[in-house]
This record gives sequence, structure tokens and C-alpha cells, in this order.
Amino acid sequence: MIDSDPNALSDAFFKELSFGTGGLRGLMGVGTSRLNVYTIRAVTLGLANTLLQQPKQPEGYSVFIGYDVRNHSKEFAEVAARVLAAKNIHVKITKEICPTPLVSFGCRHYRCMAAIMITASHNPPAYNGYKVYWQDGGQVVPPHDLEIINEVRKIDVAEPIAMSPIETPLIQWIGHELDEAYLKELKRLQLYPAEALKILYTPLHGTGIRIIPEALKSWGYTDLSFVEEQKNPDGNFPNCPSPNPEEKKALELGTKKLVEQKRDILIANDPDADRIGIVVLDRGKAFALTGNQMACIALYHICVALHSSKKFPPNGAFIKTIVTTELFRKIGEHFGGACFDVLTGFKYIAEQIRLWENSFDAYQFLFGAEESYGCLFETFVRDKDAISASCLMAEAASLAKKQNITLVDRLYQLYEKFGIHRESLATLAFEESSTGMEKMSALMKRLRTSHPTQIGNIEVERVEDYLTGVSKNLITHQSTKLTLPESDVLRFWLKDGSKLVIRPSGTEPKVKIYAEVVHEDARDIDRDIAAADARLKTLVDSFRQEVN
Repeated sequence: MIDSDPNALSDAFFKELSFGTGGLRGLMGVGTSRLNVYTIRAVTLGLANTLLQQPKQPEGYSVFIGYDVRNHSKEFAEVAARVLAAKNIHVKITKEICPTPLVSFGCRHYRCMAAIMITASHNPPAYNGYKVYWQDGGQVVPPHDLEIINEVRKIDVAEPIAMSPIETPLIQWIGHELDEAYLKELKRLQLYPAEALKILYTPLHGTGIRIIPEALKSWGYTDLSFVEEQKNPDGNFPNCPSPNPEEKKALELGTKKLVEQKRDILIANDPDADRIGIVVLDRGKAFALTGNQMACIALYHICVALHSSKKFPPNGAFIKTIVTTELFRKIGEHFGGACFDVLTGFKYIAEQIRLWENSFDAYQFLFGAEESYGCLFETFVRDKDAISASCLMAEAASLAKKQNITLVDRLYQLYEKFGIHRESLATLAFEESSTGMEKMSALMKRLRTSHPTQIGNIEVERVEDYLTGVSKNLITHQSTKLTLPESDVLRFWLKDGSKLVIRPSGTEPKVKIYAEVVHEDARDIDRDIAAADARLKTLVDSFRQEVN
């Protein structure tokens, strides 16, 4: 590298890869700022030292480890296992590729103190990552995330770190018994008997192929075909330009086959199978559902089923993130459930579930979702679960088909009942430099100190600042205290029911703009959707002009 690419060498060593609140994610390669066996060893030693400071559990100190299809994922998982074993910590590691939901489940099922998932989720092939879960199966949150960060910072990547042999009795390999335990729990969630449904499935070369076809069949959905070009696990993702079901180009191949083969729905998962994408065949045309739309369809499906069977609990509750559509809240509250907001990130949904479980006479979790194509319909997993979500969406599509409608029709029924809600995500990009980061910080500071009073000619009614923890009504000038943790996020509520949420990305030099508009009285559905979409575009464009 000194001879051939000195700039790349500088990039590889200019800093140490930092362990953040959710773990690590970055490019693989040589150097202290890349993911490799040395950085994996260092962060695992930091985790081990943190665990050994905790009270010892009856089962002893133990960690569950899974890994996805990415290049070096299994190698990194084995390195982590050997470092833990050298510290006399018991390790349960999967024999083969493992979806993220199964790692969360495995942590709980085997009563481990923590879990590690080697994955970069939906990032490009050059990336990998290292996610850490605590004993409840949720991603680490304060104070444990900060404890791990502090221990990791004490480790010198270049120093020798002890590792046990991989054959040690402290390392136990877990096979399909984990899948069987999960599928047993999953079967209990089925709400309706299966009806005929033609499903096309793609794992986008990821881990979903290991269990999702089996999960669908366990619910009675046996008419299953595959996007064959994307079926085989492959960390290079050769037939998938971007392994992210949020992106249209990731679903192009499957969408084409959906229309050609006249299947009812396409189900797609990202490489670690925690996100789900759905494309519906509606009157011969493909209709891709957004994460918000899937969440609302799934929520309505659950609520109707529980009410009709008289199983809706009096303390039933739903959780969404602050950037997720308000249609979700309307549906949940319509059926008598309570709906709660948490900060962006599924770890906060898991944290709320744990708090309820540890409280007397608390709420009972029924369903949680975020706009970024993730949801949770159970508590035996504590992260986004595309396995259960695939079954749930298949069931919703199956029931709709029995009623001679599609999931698109179901969505429009929700619009007619609760109002049209349309959402978008836009970004303000900054250069990848200290100057770019300073500009991003200055923008957030300016928005805090000088609130826009109008956006798109609509009056701003309320501003919620999650960094200061204050909600201010700009009309009455009254302020109230927010209850969520401190976070660099602003939420603007407009007088017509629209909202904008502004937050810097945690991984890229971007400020994200989450926008939502509402059209309350839907009469001509196609015309009113077009009008709402035009208002949404105006809202985002106006905000961009406001901040430039």
C-alpha cells in the first residue's frame, strides 16, 4: 500500500474505528479504521471486560454469536468467540449463517448475558459490522452501551490479545435446534387459517433463505416460488445492485418476475433478514408498499383479529418511533390501544418492552414498527424481525385475497377511514470532512435558535426539541417537558396536521428530513392522494429553501 496507494493507507490508519452506541459498522480491510480480525479482537475484549464487571448469572457468563452472509463474517464471529472463551466466558455460536432476529431470540432462549451479530445489514458488500445485544435480547442502551464504549477505548488494537483454540469446550456450536425453537414460538402468533396465496420470495442473497420459506410453510403458505438469481447466500450480492428492500433497484428483478408470473405478492428481506419489503400485484401492476404503509396494514390486521376474537387486552399498547407515520397512532387508538413514541432506532422499542415487563400493572406490548421497513409482532425477539413480519404480511394478503381485494385496496380503506397520510424521506448532504460536519452542526443550531414560523405557507404550531427536552407551542408560547431521552432531533408540527422531523444521520454527513402530510376527508382516493403528494413535495421543497 505504501508503494501503490499511499492515500488509501492513510485512510486505513488515520484513526481507530470507534465503537458507538450500537456497535461497529464500516469498511473491511487493513488498518485501525477498518473492520478486520484485529479490530474485532479489540472490541470483543472490551465487551468481555464489561461483562465480567456485571453480577454473575446462574448460567454463568455467556454470549450468543451469529453472523450473516458477508465476506469474513464467519471469520469475525469465530475470532470474537475465541477472545471471549480466553476470558472464561461461555459462547454459543451458530453453525451457519443466521438472521439477526434469531440472534436476539437465541440470546433470550439460552439466557445469555449478551449477544453479538456480525452484519452490516443492508450496506454495500465492502462493509461489515458488529452489533451488541444485552441479556433482554435488545440492542444495548444506556448505561451498558457507555460501559462497553469505555472499556473498548482502553484496548490497544496493536497489543497482543489472548484467544483460545476454537475447539475449546467453552465454545458450543448451535444448529437447527434454534430454528425449531423459534418456529414453535412463531406458530403461536398466527391469527387466521391460511388461504390460497401465491408468494414470490427473495432473500437478496442473504440469511432469510435459511428460515423464512420454512416459516411461511409452517403457517400454511406453501405456494412459494423464488427469485432464483438472488436465492443463494453470497456476500458479494452479485444479482442485487443494493441489498436494501427500501430501494427500488433492489426489488427490480423480483418485481419484474412478480408481474410476469402473476404471483400475488413479492416478499424481500435485507441480508440479515430484519427488514422486509413487500410488492403487491394490483390489477396487473406492481405496487411497492413503503415501510409506513406496511406497518399500518399489519397493525390494522392485528387489531381486527384480536377484537373479533375478543382477545384484545385492556392494557394493549403499540410503539412507534417519532419519525413513523401518525396513521399508525390513529389505528391503534381507534381500537382502544395506547400508542407510544420512542426515539429513532429499534433498540428504544425493545427498551420500552423491557420497562413494561419490569413494571407492575404496565402496558402489554402488541406491535411495534418504524418507517425504515422494520416491525415486531412478538416479545420473544427484541429487534426488527422480518421472519414474523413475512408471515404476518402473507396472512394479511391472504385474508384480503379471500375478500377479493389486495393489500393496496386495504391501504386505501385505511385512508378512507382515518385520512390519507403520505410520507417521504429527504436528505441534506454535506461534504465528508470536518468542514461538512461543522456546517451540519451549524444548521441544527440555527434551527434551534431561530425556529421557522411557516413552512410552505403553513403556520408552525409546535416545535419539539429533543436535545433540550422542551416542546414549545409557537402560538400560545407555552412550553412543556418532553419525556424521551436527549437526542439531536427536532420535530415541527404544522397547523394543518403535517409534521417534519429533522435529525442528523449517525453514520453519514447528512441531515435527514422526515415529512408527513394529512388529507382528512378522502372522497376521490386517486385525486386526493395526488393532491397530498403535491403538498408533501411543496412542504419538503419549502423547508429546503428555508434552510439554504
